Amino acid sequence: MSMRITYVLLAALLLLSACREPEDIIPSDKTDVGGGDAGDIAGFFLLNEGNMGSNKCTLDYYDYASGIYSKNIYAERNPGVVQELGDVGNDLAIYGSKLWAVVNCSNLVEVMDVATARHIGQISIPNCRYITFKDGYAYVSSYAGPVEIDPNSRLGYVARIDTTTLQVKDTCVVGYQPEEMVIAGNKLYVANSGGYRVPNYDHTVSVIDLSSFKEIKKIDVAPNLHRMELDAYGNIWVSSRGDYYDIPSMVFLISTESDSVIEQMDLLACTDMTLCGDSLYVYSNTWNYFTQSSDVNYAVVDVKTRQVLTRRFITDGSEQQFQNPYGLAVNPNTREIFVTDARDYITPGKVYCFSPDGKLKWNANTGDIPSRIVFTRKRLQ
Repeated sequence: MSMRITYVLLAALLLLSACREPEDIIPSDKTDVGGGDAGDIAGFFLLNEGNMGSNKCTLDYYDYASGIYSKNIYAERNPGVVQELGDVGNDLAIYGSKLWAVVNCSNLVEVMDVATARHIGQISIPNCRYITFKDGYAYVSSYAGPVEIDPNSRLGYVARIDTTTLQVKDTCVVGYQPEEMVIAGNKLYVANSGGYRVPNYDHTVSVIDLSSFKEIKKIDVAPNLHRMELDAYGNIWVSSRGDYYDIPSMVFLISTESDSVIEQMDLLACTDMTLCGDSLYVYSNTWNYFTQSSDVNYAVVDVKTRQVLTRRFITDGSEQQFQNPYGLAVNPNTREIFVTDARDYITPGKVYCFSPDGKLKWNANTGDIPSRIVFTRKRLQ
């Protein structure tokens, strides 16, 4: 047998081993929860983290026109991707014609066609966390090292990716275990957590000049930073998870003009937050080891006046159904509020849809640990 024929046969065997048989692919599970008119928003994608080490990150989709919630759509649309989405989905975003999923423990960013959810490519980034975009580039925060508690863990970095070629063009070293990011003008702000260095958490927000792609400043804020939202008045709302003992979770305001902390919202704890117009929706499910309990709140803040409007944006008592609220999103057109529930963290979760006045409209089963929701203006084909 010639060497050329041998190579062809080996290639064929590799292709066969890389593709799954139809009976091995779990089809999506569809539930009719009711539709509605959401203007130019066609629906939303929901990324389920999956349990660490189980390779169970999955993708769901809700369609406003049909009212169908489809659970686990990635596998049936991508039968040639053996590992599917991978291990622990951490962030989800749409930029241009692409849907981007940051898959933490698989050390990759999965890029899909937003119209079909079909695989386009992957970018390898170790211990990747969150993603944001500007001017044809994606910016991904990375812990840089392995997934482990380590007082000597290395500094993290932000990777700059060309959204056309999907190539990493540059990296910028920031603080320890960087989390969410926002872009204001020509500056990228990064919330550094230092979570692997417990109890010596990082306290800083890194400021990166996008022209030079260099860190130009660190803003001292509070320990264990996580979430970020940029309002229309040039202020960044950044959450601190505290130390889970003496230092409580709080929200701080950073001015992008002075690059300094201008206010501390002492009575506003935060696990997740999302901005819709001038309304900042904040929920907290913050654990305290002293009390062995979680403090749960559902607040809305007017970012213009910086006043808490309510601490109960769910008004019909439906939050009593939640075991562990986990993700939060608000439809910018309808103002519907979506809250995900991770339940016991090892079995399928739920997503709940509430009217703008906080009354339950519908709920659906999701994958394990439902986390990030992103609204799409292109209906899934």
